[in-house]
Amino acid sequence: MRVTLAGYQAVSILHGGPSTQIRNTAKHLPKFGVDVRFFDPWTPLKKGDTDLFHLFAANIGTYHLAREIHALGIPLIVSPIVFSLHTPAFVRRTLRAGRLIQRAGKGIWFDYGITADICQWSSRVLPNTAAEGRLVSEGLGVDPGKISVVPNGVDERFYTADPTPFVEKYGVRDFILNVGHTGHARKNVLALIQALSAIDHPAVIIGRFISGQYGDACRREAAKHRHILLIDGLEHSSDMLASAYAACDTFVLPSMFETPGIAALEAALAGAKVVITPYGGTKEYFGDLAEYVEPASVASIRDGIKAVLKRKKGTELREHVRKNFLWQTVAQKTAAAYGEASRRDG
Repeated sequence: MRVTLAGYQAVSILHGGPSTQIRNTAKHLPKFGVDVRFFDPWTPLKKGDTDLFHLFAANIGTYHLAREIHALGIPLIVSPIVFSLHTPAFVRRTLRAGRLIQRAGKGIWFDYGITADICQWSSRVLPNTAAEGRLVSEGLGVDPGKISVVPNGVDERFYTADPTPFVEKYGVRDFILNVGHTGHARKNVLALIQALSAIDHPAVIIGRFISGQYGDACRREAAKHRHILLIDGLEHSSDMLASAYAACDTFVLPSMFETPGIAALEAALAGAKVVITPYGGTKEYFGDLAEYVEPASVASIRDGIKAVLKRKKGTELREHVRKNFLWQTVAQKTAAAYGEASRRDG
């Protein structure tokens, strides 16, 4: 089976979860009989060049590509990567209102409508969580029969990560760790830094410190506290990043939502304790093996971290992630969804 993978144009620049998801899915799919290629926008594509087209993210950044693939008659698979703090019922009402507004005049776009269109055009929709699946089916009106939950994954290399290189280079171990973007308010790094200011324990934040109002505020706040170390970007493939996970005591991801936060899975596989947002389907991955904090409350983040620091590290979460969320497991489920799509379209 020949499958073409694609994402939004900036996916390779942002180096976020979708980039990791696409690359690792592509790496492991050949084990399950899938001939994988990446979409090249400069090479013409026609029906018959590929059996399936798998698009990661259903948003304005992928809308026109999805529309044209659908128009070509190539079966489309989409991993929507969508979440809302609103209920499916609210999303459904908003979608209906948006459709009415669209009829009133051309050139009116809105997020829910774009996501719904892409999912409707798709042969299979692969949400990362059951919660995302409910949003797509109940909120966006997509046939639940073509929805298959395929979780996000983690590279097994983090299971054997060595803490020594990070400890030797930076001189800290058993610290509090956060990995991700600092320039986006959704990641809630400023609130995390504010919470860390009241915790007398070494902390490390690794990420791209994007210039702008939010990113600059994060830098200024962190600079006030000597026990907070900022490290500006480590490549995802870096052994030093894996070493940081292994060297830390507690990993904290208090985002407004995560689906479910690949960095938290990586840290958990390396043996870290996890403090995380409850929003975005994280409980489907971490169950009762993580501490959940309210991202809108600095006090909740602070208290959650303090509580987890008092606990000893265990192996239960680590083994749970290894058993259920390695990329080869994700690829196997993805390949099964491709087979279902082929049978459905055949």
